[in-house]
Amino acid sequence: MILLISDLHLHEERPDITGAFLAFLQQHAKHAQALYILGDFFEVWIGDDAISPFQRSIAQALSAVAASGTQIYLMHGNRDFLIGNDFCKLADCQLLADPSLIKLAGESVLLTHGDSLCTSDKSYIRLRRVLRNPLILLILRNLPLRTRQRLAGDLRQKSKASTRMKASDITDVNPEEVARVMALHKVRTLIHGHTHRPAVHDLGNEKQRIVLGDWDTQGWYIEASASQLKLLALPFSDTTADC
Repeated sequence: MILLISDLHLHEERPDITGAFLAFLQQHAKHAQALYILGDFFEVWIGDDAISPFQRSIAQALSAVAASGTQIYLMHGNRDFLIGNDFCKLADCQLLADPSLIKLAGESVLLTHGDSLCTSDKSYIRLRRVLRNPLILLILRNLPLRTRQRLAGDLRQKSKASTRMKASDITDVNPEEVARVMALHKVRTLIHGHTHRPAVHDLGNEKQRIVLGDWDTQGWYIEASASQLKLLALPFSDTTADC
């Protein structure tokens, strides 16, 4: 069994999400062959040198699950693209390129966080291109901590304000980009998060797009067996009861 999750947006102000995730690790991930986290694992990440006690505790929880035999893979999201090797060593997980091809249910499946598919949101795509430039990443990682904290706060506020003003189809994935990317990688199944719109989309010709939901009032995960992929909801009450 392989599990996939996305968009937990972990932070200290939401202990309910943290508790549900920690229970999920013990009840589900600990018994899996692998766990894939497809971005926006944390609400914000300003650098491995600024890891907080809360974030360290999450890394230690992941490491404990890895010690049980579960392989853990972490993909950058738009909120936590500054996660680096130091965190991964602490968490005993491996950074995963976006996008990545893996084998699930007997076939090649394409994994991505999902923000790169939102090409109708041209202003966001321009910003993403700038922020993911290797030179810009190097500069960001070497800025003073207080400067990074201020920039992260500004970006979060601007992102929320901008999203509220945009039509829902603008902030969703672009169907033409989805088709292009799937054809480029020669896959019938695409899995992503980011949009917070969990669903299984039948694209015709035996193709599908599976969207992981965000963890807010409940959790979402995909369970991959040898023969099928299941998108499952996880009520927080089902996990926190055993914490």
